[in-house]
Amino acid sequence: MKLIYQWMLAFFGVIMTTIIIVGIAFTQYSTRTAYESTWDQLEGYADVIEREAFKQGSQAALSTQFIIDSQQILSQQHVGFNFFNAENEMVYPTPDPKVSVKKQYWKHLKNGQIQRLSLSRDSHQVNNNKQEQLVVFKPVFYNNKLIYVIGVAAPLQTVKSGLTTMRKNLLIAFLLSTIGGILLSYVLARYQIYRINRLRNATHLVAEGDFNVQIKNPGKDELDDLATDFNEMVHSLNESEEEIKRQEDRRRQFMADAAHEMRTPLTTVKGLLEGLQYDAIPEEMRAKSISLMQNETNRLIRLVNENLDYEKIRTNQIKLNPQTFNAVEAIQNIQEQLEKKATEAGDTLILDAQENVPIYADYDRFVQVMFNIMQNAIQFTENGQITVTAEAGFHETILTISDTGIGMTDEQVKNIWERYYKADPSRKNTKYGESGLGLAIVHQLVQLHHGTIEVQSIPEQGTTFTLTFPDETIVTSES
Repeated sequence: MKLIYQWMLAFFGVIMTTIIIVGIAFTQYSTRTAYESTWDQLEGYADVIEREAFKQGSQAALSTQFIIDSQQILSQQHVGFNFFNAENEMVYPTPDPKVSVKKQYWKHLKNGQIQRLSLSRDSHQVNNNKQEQLVVFKPVFYNNKLIYVIGVAAPLQTVKSGLTTMRKNLLIAFLLSTIGGILLSYVLARYQIYRINRLRNATHLVAEGDFNVQIKNPGKDELDDLATDFNEMVHSLNESEEEIKRQEDRRRQFMADAAHEMRTPLTTVKGLLEGLQYDAIPEEMRAKSISLMQNETNRLIRLVNENLDYEKIRTNQIKLNPQTFNAVEAIQNIQEQLEKKATEAGDTLILDAQENVPIYADYDRFVQVMFNIMQNAIQFTENGQITVTAEAGFHETILTISDTGIGMTDEQVKNIWERYYKADPSRKNTKYGESGLGLAIVHQLVQLHHGTIEVQSIPEQGTTFTLTFPDETIVTSES
């Protein structure tokens, strides 16, 4: 069964159940109200008869003329009455000691309680009609003594005819309500199905690759909550799709860059080998050619090692051996190694730090990080100054490497952690940091140390790298 019909049946069931319950309650209320209204009317007649029939002469005597007049008037309204004496014998309209009020009612009448009854065809009648009646028995007392009981009755058929008319009208209303309930159920079901189909159509669009679908929802019920979850899912899928495309672009760029980086040294080595093979290289140039081939081979080895190193770091395949040591001593050693390269570039290396600045890190990886950044600063600075500072902070060690080099734009700063990205493509073949992997490795290593690295750069003014390494207590708590 389709969902729309299930919804229709559900809505229709609720509506019809409500209508039936209300109809039954209304019918019972109307019936009870009609009975009560008739009894009230009959009791009112009994009060008038009591007041008028006994007001003349002795209070124990009946006013025969009033009774006759009342009988004529009430008979036109299908209302009859009679009298019972204190011995429970009917004395009006026809004296008949065999006709009496049932004992169970007479007991209450003697106590002064008015009785309201609905008598069947087999009960003693108040008038001469052999039919169901609504009866009111009212006791009449004189000097605290029961002298008469007045019985006033009306045929139940009169009440039932009004109720029958009411039930017919109610049945018509029920039929109209049924038609209205079917229409309302269809409208409500159609509206809910529309909302579900909207989600379904949006799902089909997502399945076809459209991740820009958004469903409007006012946030009123569970379907709106589902629409909200769907929108969040589509947003996540859209972000994932964009990330996949970006990763694919990076993969393609990586393959192109890797091929480019390896092709140059391989071409150089191949050319030199062919020159040596065919004696195209003079004797005095052979030693230099062999040295050049060794350099290019070492460059290829570095490139391969850096790729392997980067992948191991990125996939957490390396194990750090952190310890506390003096960062200044490690930086001084790096400074000595790079002094010659800095001098060749016309740069000055300055270390601004106290004699002992403790740092908690893997010694070899720390040296690798600092070496890459300092070497990178020398690469992009000519006739300038590279300043390295180290200081102890609150549960951390802070290091900065500042240069007065060519600097970077904001766009370049965003991309420097990408593999094979080079802020200055014109320097592809420089002998320092030629692979474009150095800063990508630096970024991964700092993260493995639970540290942070930030870059501030101004074109043509210089760049500053700020690194923080947390101390042992912080790293241990985070781990």
